[in-house]
Amino acid sequence: MRSFLRLALLFSLCAQAATAGAAGNPEGSVMPTKLPDPAHILATLRPGHPRLLLNAEGFARLKAGVATDPVLARWQPKLAARGKKLLTEPVSAYEIPDGKRLLATSRRVFDRVTTLAVLYRLDGDRQWADRAWAELAAAARFQDWNPPHFLDTAEMTAAFALGYDWLYDAWTEEQRAVLREAIVTHGLKPGYASYHEKPRPGFGWWTTAEHNWNQVCNGGLLLGALAVADEEPQLAGNMVHDAVASLPLAMKHFAPDGAWAEGPGYWSYAVAYNVMAVDSLDTALGKDFGLSASPGFDQAGFFPIHLSGATGLPFEFADCHPFRKPYINQPAMFWLARRFKQPAFAQYQLKASSAGAMDFIWYCPEMTAAKAPELPLAKHFRNADIVCLRTAWNEPDALSAGFKAGDNRVNHGHLDLGDFEFDALGHRWIIDLGADDYNLPGFFGKDRWTYYRLRAEGHNTLVLGNLARPDKADQDPAAVTPITRFSGTDAPPRAVADLTAAYRHDATSVRRGLALDAKTGLLLRDEITRKTPGEIWSFLHTAAAVTLAPGGRAADLTLDGKHLTARLLQPAHAVLTVMDAAPLPASPHPKGQAANPGVRKLAVHLTNATQATIVIQLTPQTESPAATPPALASQPLDSW
Repeated sequence: MRSFLRLALLFSLCAQAATAGAAGNPEGSVMPTKLPDPAHILATLRPGHPRLLLNAEGFARLKAGVATDPVLARWQPKLAARGKKLLTEPVSAYEIPDGKRLLATSRRVFDRVTTLAVLYRLDGDRQWADRAWAELAAAARFQDWNPPHFLDTAEMTAAFALGYDWLYDAWTEEQRAVLREAIVTHGLKPGYASYHEKPRPGFGWWTTAEHNWNQVCNGGLLLGALAVADEEPQLAGNMVHDAVASLPLAMKHFAPDGAWAEGPGYWSYAVAYNVMAVDSLDTALGKDFGLSASPGFDQAGFFPIHLSGATGLPFEFADCHPFRKPYINQPAMFWLARRFKQPAFAQYQLKASSAGAMDFIWYCPEMTAAKAPELPLAKHFRNADIVCLRTAWNEPDALSAGFKAGDNRVNHGHLDLGDFEFDALGHRWIIDLGADDYNLPGFFGKDRWTYYRLRAEGHNTLVLGNLARPDKADQDPAAVTPITRFSGTDAPPRAVADLTAAYRHDATSVRRGLALDAKTGLLLRDEITRKTPGEIWSFLHTAAAVTLAPGGRAADLTLDGKHLTARLLQPAHAVLTVMDAAPLPASPHPKGQAANPGVRKLAVHLTNATQATIVIQLTPQTESPAATPPALASQPLDSW
């Protein structure tokens, strides 16, 4: 499983939902089947071990598959090489380097234990089990698993649950007792307190959260409860009941199209633990209580596929730390492919896979070999209001763009309504800077909108009005903005967002349209009506070298010897300028934030403007570059 070592927050930014409590159907969520009470919810518990994600028959099939399946045969030496490296590494220690998070340690233990356990299941070599025991025994002696930052507790509980369950036959009864005690003491009891202590402890807020914390915390606790349910039926029954009742609070946000508004990194994090939760219920109890039928969950695998641009890199919005490799590596895509009969999900993960332990667990050869239906070139993910456009699939020089409207209040969200990224000629030309350091002062609190990377001026969108406002925000932090027009079948595919709510203090109307054409490139059109005359900025961030043409109406962008032309088509009196990726003079300049070296931004700056139309065209320079502006350039957005 890909490790997102920096993907954790200390406090929730989004408004919390109505309390889920310890029973019943959480408000606003969907629970297709009636949930049994805690005393009866484990009635169908599968006896013996392993029973989490794979049973003994499943592991036997996996072992046989390594000898017959070319994908597994290619993966096995890679996993073994990781295991051999672990044999010489010291066990994990209790380390909270930032004073808040044990998370890096929890994830290291999870990765090590699952790697070693799968290797043991494949070849039976005792060295893997012995090294896994050393890792687990060390973490069992920790003073706690840091419940104040409950993600740490949940991920460590998941690691122990899988180590206990998958290697059950390798452990002595004394070793099993040590692992059970750790799961109960450090995992399930703090989890139970989160739901049932009145008042709840300070770390219990996540029980009513509607974002990734819900899935990760409930998922980890579910694995722990199902692992020890034979010996701890009362505690486990309560934990399974509470977790299953809470999960729909977060899962409802997959509806209707499978998007995840926290960004691609948190999509992966949430889906990983959501799938582990549902899959473990299936394998241990034979039912998931309707969770997998939650609206939009069957579509979740389409989100990373469409979000990945022509370069393979995803549209990196919200608190997304930049991807260094193409594609979003999430082995749960294999499970989603099998469960929902979607070959495209498995085939995407086959490209993304790093041959990790969870790839083995969820690998589904029947889906990787099946013919996948042709995917559309344009997709609007409703509710999250993300649009993805491309000119072709699987062509290295294709054009693609990700474009967002949506809700500034979303957990991990930025002031990025109207933001977009653009790929062409095998490169990403217009980039998102991603998240900054989570440990910056007030990053998840009162100072969040002072940091450049989180502000509108740090994205590829518009800035209006007085940047020195008391709230320090350059978009309304409470704004919700819709995609009002979307055409995925007409040429060129296009989308229009009504961004007025983001600029309601300064404007009566702000709309942005984006269209993508294989010949002429990307067209960006903004139509703005301010309340009073004032400034309007439009920014485009790029890692390319930028050379302005005489007169400032065009610019040449260069990356690795390839060229893209940016042309300002409207207004006639404006020019393009090149600026550093840094705050404007009137903006906040907090210490410690990222300096963004190597990044520049193209800017259009209008002063004393009331009504304005800004049209920018980005054209990749091929052997026969298109010199004629697209017809849409002169058409008002109402006609798009």
